[in-house]
Amino acid sequence: MPGILPHLLCAALYGLLAFAIYRSLVASPDDRTQLGPLHWAIAVPLLLHTWLLSRSVFIGGGMYLGVGNSISAIIWLTVLIYWLGTFRYRLRSLQVFVLGTAALAVLLPLVLPSTHPLPHTDFIAFRLHLLISMLAFSLLTIASLQAFLMALLERRLHAGALPPYLRTLPPLLSMEGLLFQIILAGFVLLTLTLGSGMLFSEELFGRPLRFSHKVVFALLAWIIFAALLGGRRIYGWRGRTALRWTLAGFMALVLAYIGSKFVLEVLLGF
Repeated sequence: MPGILPHLLCAALYGLLAFAIYRSLVASPDDRTQLGPLHWAIAVPLLLHTWLLSRSVFIGGGMYLGVGNSISAIIWLTVLIYWLGTFRYRLRSLQVFVLGTAALAVLLPLVLPSTHPLPHTDFIAFRLHLLISMLAFSLLTIASLQAFLMALLERRLHAGALPPYLRTLPPLLSMEGLLFQIILAGFVLLTLTLGSGMLFSEELFGRPLRFSHKVVFALLAWIIFAALLGGRRIYGWRGRTALRWTLAGFMALVLAYIGSKFVLEVLLGF
């Protein structure tokens, strides 16, 4: 029971803050302030989430990154990056989605506990590979959430009925520019992820790349984001085309990072 209560408390804090931010947006849709008490309060569940992850991932000198811990760690990093990013950008509406997702993700280690430590974590190259891959996934998670919000905003604008909680968002063109900045940063990290994975594979197995389910979908995601950035630069892709490619690339990443772990650990029991 003591191990469950901190997770429930963290989820409740994330959920309450998401609801409070939503209510504040509805009550004051024209209020453009960003760094109010609710924004600073996010640090509380974020610190608690940090402690929970350190306790469940690092056990006895090993690293336990099963499905539950992996998703929880990626969402934790997403919340951290987004919380720091909102000191500069006015995107309070996205906090509702990010914190709501975190409220669910922090409970996943309880539902899908990690039973086996990751092998080869004593290799520095492998630890670096893990860090870069999580950063890449987190940035592209933020990009997908923003793409979803932009699609919702565009649909509401065409319908002529904009909900109060979306009125604090910047213009679509500004959000689109920010979206491609995030995608570019995530793409660079994804490239480094594949490169560091090849180096690690060569160091451990004597060959640069092992074509597995995870590698194939990671390469597919890299191709999709490369095509999106190329299409943006050459053909000026924007709007729904850019949003569809962003979500398609993110789904490929989900299948690469989470899909393989889910099949192995949950369905096959390895």
